[in-house]
Amino acid sequence: MSNKEIQEQRVRAYFIQATKEILSGEGLRNVSVRNIAERAGYSYATLYNYFKDLKDLIFECVKDFQVECEEHVQRETKYSARGKEKVKAIVNAYVKYFVQYPGIFDLFFLEKINDVGSKQATIDLICTFLDRLCADEWDYCVSKKIVTADIAVIKRNQITYSTAGLLLLYINRRYPSTYKDFASAVEVQMDAILYGSGK
Repeated sequence: MSNKEIQEQRVRAYFIQATKEILSGEGLRNVSVRNIAERAGYSYATLYNYFKDLKDLIFECVKDFQVECEEHVQRETKYSARGKEKVKAIVNAYVKYFVQYPGIFDLFFLEKINDVGSKQATIDLICTFLDRLCADEWDYCVSKKIVTADIAVIKRNQITYSTAGLLLLYINRRYPSTYKDFASAVEVQMDAILYGSGK
């Protein structure tokens, strides 16, 4: 890799990091080319040498936040038993990440998708994220005949929608009012989905 390519990667990383700091701390409405450039230590015109537009930069941040979340999930679940227990552990780690970083949750699930990036790519990236985190465990469950493929699809969808709903109520309405009660509600919901009726 040439010195120029290294420098380009470094500058791109500065812009991404600056944007991520603003997004996670202050939210999307405080993101502007000038704020990002100031935080990154470059002129705002320089940003356009590395990104097509602001939405392109935010889309890169979404991907970066997902990598961070995935690493968090892997650390939290590395000793979990395979199958349904691992799915449950993944969901618990996933919700813990978003409770810790509510600005990222808002970016993923509350902001208008047109403000975040290229529409379909962003929708797919965000809406399938939890399912992608759990995919290997669902494949394991189907291969071991713990659940049928059809039931796995139903349960995967139930987990995706119920997890988003639980997070939405807790992060934005503080319902339930304590993290302990919220964690308990997540546990009850996951047990109902994973171990309720249907094989």
